[in-house]
Amino acid sequence: MKLVIQIPCFNEEKSLPITLKDLPKHIDGIDEIEILIIDDGSTDRTVEVAREFGVAEVVSLGTNKGLAKAFSAGLNKALEMGADIIVNTDADNQYKAEFISDIVKPVLDGKADIVIGTRPVAKIKHFSFMKKCLQKLGSFVMRCVSKTDVKDAPSGFRAFSRNAALQLNIFDNYTYTLETIIQAKAKGLVTECVEIDVNLELRRSRLFSNMFLYIWRSIFTMLRMFIIYRPFRFFIMIGSLFLLAGLILGGRFLYYFSNGSGQGHVQSLILAAILLLTGVQVSLIAVLSELISINRKLIEDVQRMVKSTGLKNFKEDIK
Repeated sequence: MKLVIQIPCFNEEKSLPITLKDLPKHIDGIDEIEILIIDDGSTDRTVEVAREFGVAEVVSLGTNKGLAKAFSAGLNKALEMGADIIVNTDADNQYKAEFISDIVKPVLDGKADIVIGTRPVAKIKHFSFMKKCLQKLGSFVMRCVSKTDVKDAPSGFRAFSRNAALQLNIFDNYTYTLETIIQAKAKGLVTECVEIDVNLELRRSRLFSNMFLYIWRSIFTMLRMFIIYRPFRFFIMIGSLFLLAGLILGGRFLYYFSNGSGQGHVQSLILAAILLLTGVQVSLIAVLSELISINRKLIEDVQRMVKSTGLKNFKEDIK
């Protein structure tokens, strides 16, 4: 059983040594542990520091492409390396490495495909009151959207089974945390949460530097993922609103028409017709989007098989 611990990095020469020193050397049930550094266009000595600490596997993205791209590149490389379990952690040593064994265990036991480390957000001293509120609100909204019981949706401290890693596709350029939760639910992957603890802050968060931008991007990501993975539900709700409004206005016109005063309410009839036609069109879009969604699922199944087969062939070629 091989575990790959991937660490996305962007200019982390100061914090990376601390992070690497804390990583576990042995975990019960794991035969091999390998470290993978994803260099997201660092301009400092991040890569050199990783090499000095004996890290053999480094993926370089060339330029800064963002956390989501770095995470995705890490998953693909970890699968190439033959990982059975992949753990993602931050280079700023936010998460206590001693809990890696805890988030790996549900995957080892076959109880979960994805395990998310739940931070004690309310007790983290370096989190501002506003940030704590936003974290809780964001997790609540994510639970409603994804129909899961994830307690700490923004947490990047996660373990993935090989099966989960083969199925995940990251579309967002900003962050992967919210997207993977919705994908997991849509693809029937089991997600579990494990309580963890965090270290003292080494540097300020780069992802959360602008709260309003973070909120906007998070809302946009959740909405986009909901449309991608629940297209019929999304468009049929909108279509139903148009149809309902059209029926109400149409009923209002018929009421006045039956009383002999319909001529003064022709505008209502016209608007009702427009709303009904729009509702029908949006409902048709819902049906078409569902068909497209089914086609996407078939393509993703083929992609997973190609990835799996391709990696097996790659290993055989190496041997």
